[in-house]
Amino acid sequence: MVIYRASSWLSRAFSTVSSHPLRVCIVGSGPAGFYTAEKMLKAHQEAQVDIVDRLPTPFGLVRSGVAPDHPETKVVVNQFSRVAQHERCSFFGNVFLGSSISLCELHKLYDVVVLAYGAESDRVLGIPGEDLAGIYSAREFVWWYNGHPDCVGLNPDLKSTDTAVILGQVKNSKLFYELTMMIEQAISQVVGPTAELATTDIASHALAALKESNIRKVYLVGRRGPVQAACTTKELRELLGIRDLYVHIQKEDLHKTPVDEEELKNNRIQRRIYELLSKAVTTGPSHPSPGQRELHFVFFRKPDRFLESHERISHVAGVRLEKTSLHGIEPGKQIAVGTKQFEDLGCGMALKSIGYKSKPVDGLPFDNQQGIVPNIKGRVLSDTSTDPRLVEEGLVLSISEDVEQGLLKSTSRLPKPGREGLLQLLDDRNVRVLPFTAWEKIDSEERRRGSINNKPREKLATWEELLKVAGE
Repeated sequence: MVIYRASSWLSRAFSTVSSHPLRVCIVGSGPAGFYTAEKMLKAHQEAQVDIVDRLPTPFGLVRSGVAPDHPETKVVVNQFSRVAQHERCSFFGNVFLGSSISLCELHKLYDVVVLAYGAESDRVLGIPGEDLAGIYSAREFVWWYNGHPDCVGLNPDLKSTDTAVILGQVKNSKLFYELTMMIEQAISQVVGPTAELATTDIASHALAALKESNIRKVYLVGRRGPVQAACTTKELRELLGIRDLYVHIQKEDLHKTPVDEEELKNNRIQRRIYELLSKAVTTGPSHPSPGQRELHFVFFRKPDRFLESHERISHVAGVRLEKTSLHGIEPGKQIAVGTKQFEDLGCGMALKSIGYKSKPVDGLPFDNQQGIVPNIKGRVLSDTSTDPRLVEEGLVLSISEDVEQGLLKSTSRLPKPGREGLLQLLDDRNVRVLPFTAWEKIDSEERRRGSINNKPREKLATWEELLKVAGE
């Protein structure tokens, strides 16, 4: 999902084209949802905004996707809480799009429906052995150590191997931030010291597993080279700054072609990333010391198949990599092509960080190949201009334009039911709706439990616990 920030055009008020206040429903309570709600409340002084989420807890990736040792990133929940407590805004948790209520029904209840629930599934490599035990998506792994109730039972085996492989250095404008952060988090939590984590809000089950982890080597595999490495300088510095960490890159991988030189010349960020990687190799020791943790950057390789263990049936024992070379003469647009040269890399655990994909929703067009809802400037591509819309750059502006042009006016003289209609429908279906006050109970209990162990909070990590505390 995309995080939105204020721009000059966001603050201008909508024209009053209807005598009825605008009723807006936002599906998803992560950063995109809350930023959109905040802008909508400011842009239209009478708008009524409701945020619904399938989880009992709000804040999305801020709660389940930010590394436990990055508390400064989570301060934004204070801003989101103020939005949720706004007199014209409400949060309703435990509401599932599709089972609790359909998209078509939301459309009948609200003038505007914004889909901000993000991508909760993972892309697949589509190679042999991908279903072997010991292979996880980076999303699953991050959700596991952050106490997401969907992944509390993941239980990755960190004791039976000393080597993990992370596949993926994806560079996609929509996924770039989340994926690179997940790569950085996944590595730092596997090979990083657990003493620092003990005073964070990491899930207790994950902390216990990491304390017993025997993993000492992590290989980060990318199809392209260090010039095209998809990470930010901040994240790379944090990764390279892990204490007592041996960093290795094959020197031949640092060789630059004329196209690489041109790309670095025109891209200051990529140039800095390349410099940091080069410095890590040239200034560090040539070999790891006994027992030292190791991080290996493996460039110009793509996975061909996963290898099954002979000792542990149906469990991963390694990955076969195909060497690649870059084709193309335009800087920044070269593609990695296999060379038919292969090598095996042994491991007992593999994390796939190759991208998210959204799940299709009944009543909404869906591009299965790309795993997205087709849209232009946030407007879902369909025959009617009043259909639900996906969070995208310029979303609030798109809604503003539609309001000004009268495209969101109801064909009936009566206003759409909005919040009252939603709550009545959910009540008729015996759906247990959890308001923001229920989250405040969860928040209070987590903080209480955390204070016992000198932690900011001890997350409730199962659906049963969350629903129980929310109802107390």
